[in-house]
Amino acid sequence: MEILVQLAILAFLLMVGYFAGSRRERRHYQSIMAREKHLNRLPAVASRVPPADGRYQQRLVVGNAVIANDYFKFFLAGLRQFFGGRIHAYETLMDRARREAVLRMKAEAQKCGAELIFNVRYETANLSWGLNNGMGVIEVMAYGTALIPGR
Repeated sequence: MEILVQLAILAFLLMVGYFAGSRRERRHYQSIMAREKHLNRLPAVASRVPPADGRYQQRLVVGNAVIANDYFKFFLAGLRQFFGGRIHAYETLMDRARREAVLRMKAEAQKCGAELIFNVRYETANLSWGLNNGMGVIEVMAYGTALIPGR
């Protein structure tokens, strides 16, 4: 009887994780897409060479995002690790974190009046070791050099 209660609790947590996590992820992607449309006119490139005319001030701009996986995806990822293959849940986690970090970096550059962000780089960190039994919590930091007109 006790095992049935534990299975019922597990099933309940998986359902809550699935519905709440899916809704939250969908809303986050909608927010990301709306902000990407707005900030799309501010280019962010990986080129290491700035424009040669020298009429720009330069400033470091940074954006970071910490995103956690929901319980349902964590459970599915555990199964996938057991059987092998791509872990789609963590791919979307990384995609959301990367895009969010870039948007935050661009928003900072826009506040400075920048026309371009060059030498864009990314750093990632797994923050989940020892937390939530290793559940997917990652940080992505995007940084680059904003070029602000007028010298």
